[in-house]
Amino acid sequence: MNAWKNPKSGRGRSNPKKTACKMLQEMILQIMAMTSITQLPGRNILSELFENPHIQTIYHMFIALFIVFVVSTMAVEFIDEGRLILDFDMLVYAFGKFPRVFVTWTCLFLYTLTVPYKALDMWGSSYQLARYPRLATLALGLVLVVCQVCVLGIYPIYTVIHYQLPPASRFIVILEQLRLAMKSYSYIRENVPKVLKAKRSQGEVLQMPAFSCYLYFLFCPTLIYRDSYPRTPKIRWKYVALNFAQALGCLFYLYFILVRLCIPVFTNMSKQPFSTKTLVLSIFNATLPGTFILLLFFYSFLHCWLNAFAEMLRFGDRMFYKDWWNSTSFANYYRTWNVVVHDWLYNYTYTDLVWILGKRFRVAAMLSVFILSAMVHEYVLTLCLGYFYPVMFCLFAILGVFFNFIFNDSRTGPGWNIMMWVFLFIGQGIQVCLYCQEWYAQIHCPVTERHFWALVTPRSWYCRPEA
Repeated sequence: MNAWKNPKSGRGRSNPKKTACKMLQEMILQIMAMTSITQLPGRNILSELFENPHIQTIYHMFIALFIVFVVSTMAVEFIDEGRLILDFDMLVYAFGKFPRVFVTWTCLFLYTLTVPYKALDMWGSSYQLARYPRLATLALGLVLVVCQVCVLGIYPIYTVIHYQLPPASRFIVILEQLRLAMKSYSYIRENVPKVLKAKRSQGEVLQMPAFSCYLYFLFCPTLIYRDSYPRTPKIRWKYVALNFAQALGCLFYLYFILVRLCIPVFTNMSKQPFSTKTLVLSIFNATLPGTFILLLFFYSFLHCWLNAFAEMLRFGDRMFYKDWWNSTSFANYYRTWNVVVHDWLYNYTYTDLVWILGKRFRVAAMLSVFILSAMVHEYVLTLCLGYFYPVMFCLFAILGVFFNFIFNDSRTGPGWNIMMWVFLFIGQGIQVCLYCQEWYAQIHCPVTERHFWALVTPRSWYCRPEA
């Protein structure tokens, strides 16, 4: 059913110009009603904390440390190469083949914009009138599933592997693949019950979502579809520019951390004889860059990037995260670290599984969410790094579940918060150490036999190239 209906013509011959004007007026009025301000926006926590000068000092300390990284890198370049020009070859390599990334994203976006919306619109409009609604639903559902698997599933994987995209470009393609898949699922999942309810009510008139609502949803920083959202009264373009500038600054911050703290340590690690002492020391040495990477990802994406898009779209709900740094339990940490993804998992995985299995199987539903999240994280890292090394999966699905039960919500007090940060530091150190070690092992000892076990066995376990 179309969002806007043609106005009925009056007596005699209708005037096409008046009819077109009337239709245009109705469209404008409906868009204005849809985009009206429903409530004042909710500010995120860091925006409020940065108004405190004491918290601003911590922010200034991170900026000062960034300047130290830049100066130290320039000093090393001057001593070794005799020049003061910074070399960003690694960034150029990481974001290489960007035209192919843009083409891939355009295809993914245009597909998500048209096919899921049109499929639901066709099904919703004909479901009440179909003679065999279940058969029609099954047929259209199978077609949509095949399209989703081919375009949002296989096509991005084929692109990153066939064209050998570099790591950062792979991250863009794979994360957009997941984002668009989750958004299209939310749109269908939220509107199918409306169609079924209208079918049962018989007399109820079904109003399918307007295309503008769906288009807005694809860009706004949420994974839960609603026909309307709280809106802000205006766009603060200086705030948008500041957030994008900070996100770009975090990218360069990450570059200098890798150059100064990671690459010198792990470049030749696989060439040295393996020893437990070396591995343990490397893990603890990697806790500092690992913690920096964690904080930079949080601040650049969950704060700067999402706030910039929210401001441009006048999206009112800015609760993208909560005060996860004050968590005294890992259960609370998982709920507050990334509220955007957590809400999607809670609404469409945990809640649905509890509804299907029953309330007695809440633990099984929670474990399913952990396993699903761990598999998706490992899927992203495997495709983006180009090798299979399930460090993230083991930490998330095994230790994460264990700590979720041990460090539960009954744990309170500053001591438990300290313990959470200790394990968080160690976990980040393990990931940075093992992934960096495997990265250089893949370079020093490339795969010679293209069979299954050679592809899934970590090269760092036995890579000892001769000097």
